[in-house]
Amino acid sequence: MTDGGLNLTETVSMAIGGMVGGGIFAALGVVAVTADTLAWFAFVVAGLIAACAGYSFVRLNRLAGGNAGPMTYVERFTGSTTLAGMVGWTFVIGYVGTMSLYAFAFGGYFTELVGVANVAGVPLRPLISVLVVGIFVALNTAGAHASGRSEELLVGVKVSILLVFGVAGVYYGFTNGELVTGFEHFGVGPVVAGGLAFVAFEGWELLFFDQDSIANPERTVRNAVYIAIAAATGLYVLAAVVTTDLVPLPVIQRNADTALAVAARPFFGQAGFVLVAIAALFSTASALNATLFSSARLSKRMVADDFLPNRLRGATGDEPTRLLVVLGLLTAAFVLVGSLDAITSFASLAFITIFGGMSALAFTQRESLLDTVIPGFGAVGAVAAVVSLLSHLLSTEFDTFVVVVALAVGVVAVELLYFEREPIARELREVEDSL
Repeated sequence: MTDGGLNLTETVSMAIGGMVGGGIFAALGVVAVTADTLAWFAFVVAGLIAACAGYSFVRLNRLAGGNAGPMTYVERFTGSTTLAGMVGWTFVIGYVGTMSLYAFAFGGYFTELVGVANVAGVPLRPLISVLVVGIFVALNTAGAHASGRSEELLVGVKVSILLVFGVAGVYYGFTNGELVTGFEHFGVGPVVAGGLAFVAFEGWELLFFDQDSIANPERTVRNAVYIAIAAATGLYVLAAVVTTDLVPLPVIQRNADTALAVAARPFFGQAGFVLVAIAALFSTASALNATLFSSARLSKRMVADDFLPNRLRGATGDEPTRLLVVLGLLTAAFVLVGSLDAITSFASLAFITIFGGMSALAFTQRESLLDTVIPGFGAVGAVAAVVSLLSHLLSTEFDTFVVVVALAVGVVAVELLYFEREPIARELREVEDSL
């Protein structure tokens, strides 16, 4: 990191690392099962909505005077502290869902690499997933975190592997006549899958929570967001084309949590599977660590602003130990009780809701045609993605629908109860005083 803060290259690396770090390895299989050979189109749809949200974040940040976060935008332009706090809560629970997805994928790739599914009759995947969460809670409690320059190196390795995989796969598919557009199967699937794919675009918004560490933040963050979302979309499209065109759908369905590594076998053989699986372990672990680090510090700020219970503050110190433990326990619980579909759907819905809401908020502050069209498209696209995803789950995966809705209702209920605690307490005191 430079003395004046993270430069554009480092900031882009942080944003791409937040997205590519685990999303594509964890979510590709679920998206491919839903959209088949149009999975690439689903990532384009999700990328466009994410880009609109990025534009909306940048605009709101500028209108708010810079160096502000989403909760500040909501409070500033709606006047509602409660709504701002609920946005923060939704961010935190969305990050818990995302970390669960990364941990789930890490366990899946690990068990495939070692070739062991059970130990003493106990499934190994959930054990490994919980173990990796525990390891990173311990590391973050001890104060471990990555610098901007180290993130450049990590992102470079991950992106290079994905590029080699994508380019080699497209070349193999083209020379063997296996590449298709998939438009002959166009239907509701790609739109639904676009909603599922949205979790792979989570990560760039973290830049707005940490603008103090970025040089010339207003301009650098703006450029980094646009570059990172475009680059991630291109990588995801490449990976989706290779995976769905070279691997039969039944095989993807059986290996949804390791689909990317399975897709490397046709042109790189078992060595390709191993290389991509190792990259997936590295990437999902890195993304889990970075998200845990960032979400704990976001939660710490929310406690200080009274958006989270004060008892979560813990002992005074640099590391939010109590928050790290709580986030780790919630993540482990999601991993143990949730399916890959449920975790992916829930995490995607959380971020679609937030990013769609930010687009709608930016729309209310419109001053030009561009300020109207882009946030408007983002808001409408987010609503369409939510409706289509929930409709799909209701009609084809009812059990997953029930789990996702129950989680969402539970989160909203806890948020409302928390933010109504002071008015309720005040009313009770008034009643007691009147007796």
